[in-house]
Amino acid sequence: MVIYRHKLPIRIMHWINVLCFVVLFMTGLNIFNAHSALNLGKSSYNGYAPIFEIKTLQASNGELTGITNIMGYEFNTTGVLGASMGPEGKLIRRGFPSWLTIPGPKWLAMARHWHFFFAWLFVINGACYLSYSFFSKHVQRDLLVTPKDRASFWQSVKDHIRLKHPNGLDAIPYNVLQKLAYLSVIFILLPLIILMGMAMSPFLNSLIPGWVDLFGGRQTARTIHFIVAWLLIGFVFIHVFEVIITGLWNNVRSMITGNYHIDTAHKEGK
Repeated sequence: MVIYRHKLPIRIMHWINVLCFVVLFMTGLNIFNAHSALNLGKSSYNGYAPIFEIKTLQASNGELTGITNIMGYEFNTTGVLGASMGPEGKLIRRGFPSWLTIPGPKWLAMARHWHFFFAWLFVINGACYLSYSFFSKHVQRDLLVTPKDRASFWQSVKDHIRLKHPNGLDAIPYNVLQKLAYLSVIFILLPLIILMGMAMSPFLNSLIPGWVDLFGGRQTARTIHFIVAWLLIGFVFIHVFEVIITGLWNNVRSMITGNYHIDTAHKEGK
């Protein structure tokens, strides 16, 4: 049996989000490379050590070593962070490697242009998604957590740990963990990362002086922005993993054409 699972506006906005998120993340890493450390407070020149830092050490013979410092603990990350292969096949000083950044080279100005353009596209697309979702009752109908969902929370956790997923018609509605994940991303993580991105803008700070200090200062906002970005990456990896193990082609096809195939044999016990 085939059902029409995702309407056209949802599918279009989903793929716009995918494009925006990939570009924003990779340009964001390029921007981060210009100052590859995370600090707290209003300034990075406050005398306190960064809570996270990617740096490069150079030996007397010129050999480079990449070091990642997390809360005072140092790790050798040569080849990936701090020192990675350049276009000539030699180690170069670099925070995140070129294969993780857009553009590949150290090009801060272009990375910022791309980042800001896709950030506004992401915000506009997100506003359209929210408006459509509320207008079409998608949020109220499919995402709100019900008493039945709360009662099934621990069972859902156990099922996910055992990679046990519903089949047939039972696979159509979101389970409680899906609902909580989507609600957290839509109403907590995404608004937070957008707000912290705005907090790094001197122009927006000048419009309402002092509002950035409510979040601990511009460097704290930058740190929160970075952390939330990686939390979203974690969500994406889990999301893609679930898409793969529950039927890659069926799930991808439903987000392209809207059509989702249901195996009724499970429902009928065949």
